[in-house]
Amino acid sequence: MAGYDDCDGFIWMDGKLVEWRSANVHILTHALHYASSVFEGERCYNGKIFKSREHSERLRKSGELLDMPLPHSVDEIEAAKEAVLKANGLTDAYVRALAWRGAGEDMGVASKRNPIRLAVACWSWGNYYGDAKMKGAKLDIAKWRRPDPATIPHQAKAAGLYMICTMSKHAAEAKGCSDAMMFDYRGYVAEATGANIFFVKDGEVHTPKPDCILNGITRQTVIGMLKAMGVTVHERHILPEELASFEQCWLTGTAAEVTPVGQIGDYHFTVGDLTQRIAADYEKLVRA
Repeated sequence: MAGYDDCDGFIWMDGKLVEWRSANVHILTHALHYASSVFEGERCYNGKIFKSREHSERLRKSGELLDMPLPHSVDEIEAAKEAVLKANGLTDAYVRALAWRGAGEDMGVASKRNPIRLAVACWSWGNYYGDAKMKGAKLDIAKWRRPDPATIPHQAKAAGLYMICTMSKHAAEAKGCSDAMMFDYRGYVAEATGANIFFVKDGEVHTPKPDCILNGITRQTVIGMLKAMGVTVHERHILPEELASFEQCWLTGTAAEVTPVGQIGDYHFTVGDLTQRIAADYEKLVRA
């Protein structure tokens, strides 16, 4: 396929639809140098973005956490997403909303005088992990760790927080893996590079506490689904040595949806009944 910069269609930028190839920024954009940007990844199913408003609310919250209050309301962000989907004629799509500090009077660490900009793009995107939904994804174990929350705004979906994720995923792909599981700064199991992680043991589910990772919208949705099914969910710190005792594993995220995991490093998991059920039920829920 052509690069993402060379497509037909439109991108919403700062209140208007711009031809795709013309949706550009200046090289001295603050975000390019200092990672002053936040974003959301969303999926549209049958013409409706799943949890759309929650994503728009989180985008604004992420901006606030980065001392970057967005100039657009939740309603305005919602309208922008609808406009870009309509302009591109898409009803099933991935939607990316991005806010950043643009080029302006400041070109140093401080950037209060620079405008805060907003863009929304959408495109067709299939399964994030390819055929892993059938056989289970293979994960590496990353050398990088999720940082102490005293050092980062971990509840913000901020671009800068993905730097170690990109490096970890590149290393994983070089080993023939789909992704990598990361530990946190204390050595507890944290998450994958762009998805939350769940484990099953004796019919009960265990997932890391989101005390230094993003508490994903899909994560929260799946926990609610499990509890409605009567499944016990433990949100807790998980030690590395516990990995050998878990029977099933899956990842959750807007892009990942619910993706079974077959292997993490030397640990193996089955794509069991609960994994298959929650994946199937999630597919139904997002299209309801």
